Amino acid sequence: MTFGIEAASYYVPSLYLEIKDLAEKRGIEPAKLEKGLGLHKMALADVHEDAATFAAEALLKLIKDYNLNPKEISRIYLGTESALDAAKPTASYAMQMVETVLEEEFGERCFRNCDVVDITFACVGAVDALHNSLDFVRVNPDKKAVVIASDYAKYELASSGEYTQGGGAVAVLVSSKPDLIEIENNWGVATESVFDFFKPRRNYKKEDLANAPETYPEKIEVFTDEPVFDGQYSNQCYQNRIKEAYIHYKEITGQNKPYECWKYLIFHLPYAFHGKRVFTEIYSLENSLSYETPEEQKAVAKSEEYIQFINEKIEKSQRASSEIGNMYTASIFMALLSALQTSFNENEELKGQEIGFLGYGSGSKSKVFAGKVSENWKNVVSKWNFFESLKNRKAIDFDTYEKLHRKQLENSVNENYKGFGLKSVELENPVLKGARYYSYSDKQS
Repeated sequence: MTFGIEAASYYVPSLYLEIKDLAEKRGIEPAKLEKGLGLHKMALADVHEDAATFAAEALLKLIKDYNLNPKEISRIYLGTESALDAAKPTASYAMQMVETVLEEEFGERCFRNCDVVDITFACVGAVDALHNSLDFVRVNPDKKAVVIASDYAKYELASSGEYTQGGGAVAVLVSSKPDLIEIENNWGVATESVFDFFKPRRNYKKEDLANAPETYPEKIEVFTDEPVFDGQYSNQCYQNRIKEAYIHYKEITGQNKPYECWKYLIFHLPYAFHGKRVFTEIYSLENSLSYETPEEQKAVAKSEEYIQFINEKIEKSQRASSEIGNMYTASIFMALLSALQTSFNENEELKGQEIGFLGYGSGSKSKVFAGKVSENWKNVVSKWNFFESLKNRKAIDFDTYEKLHRKQLENSVNENYKGFGLKSVELENPVLKGARYYSYSDKQS
């Protein structure tokens, strides 16, 4: 019996900012971002959107596209670092939203007997959810699980991470009928506790906050979406962890050069070209190339052999990232969709081909694993129409982008948006204060 991904779906916000517009406003040469990092567009959440609505959109699309019975889904595990609450899981919001839409067809609370939870470890959290859910269906081969990766990458305005922002969600159905990808049970893992990127609670004195109520404590903890990070250090941690996890994977499988057997290498992509940049060390080690000095590292990256390797095994997985930006936990899953959609569009047969995955989450951890493309993969991918769907998004100007970022807008930017949206947040009732209420309609206002 085999196990893996039976079906997959996605959601990308309807708004985007052209990277060249951001570059010009920030005094950056556009070519540095477009040609240097592979960035073209930045997906942006509208006023009414968040990680819960992203997840709900992807989940509902998965159920509708593949005619799934929600009552047959035993668990919904959400990987995210954009959680809405420190106690109530974001997955529960998404579950409830989708239940409401499906109520007429499947009855009230169709996920009543479904296990729902969030898993957080920066950008590798959804890979952890996948790993966990695969173990679940291996023990319970008659059951199905849904893994959702949903995030919104947000950095401070004018910061060094601003141009890598993005967001969206991917949902995958995990079962003993892996029509898309059969995933082997070999996992290379590497973990080290570091502070390369994190979202701590920041402390402020009550006296420093304008109009702070008397009931507030003297020291106030504030949590924000924008992370504390060291970009250069984080890149090095990424490179170190995937190397350690890759070596661990080799030890487990006994393979000499696993990557040579992989049709595609699927990375977590903070920006489109990140995967091909961080893999140079592993490539050098596997091919006994000197990699000690910056000059030697550049020589490897610019060699004809490595460029050919990138074009064959990595380039197709980058294309979606260029159009969306960083999706945090969803980035590695979107890279998979990007590669498979491109091969489908080019009428390329992938049946039986092996794909390698190199996941990373700051903090930090990497997981390396592999899967084999199933014979029915084209039936699954035929539902996506991914790159065509991206053409239906709405471009916004820089002023609107900054207002969205500062949360200065009350109404949705996209007047024609259809789907899930945040309706209200309870502000008065003391036992419900902060509760978030969502709705689904043909038009958000």
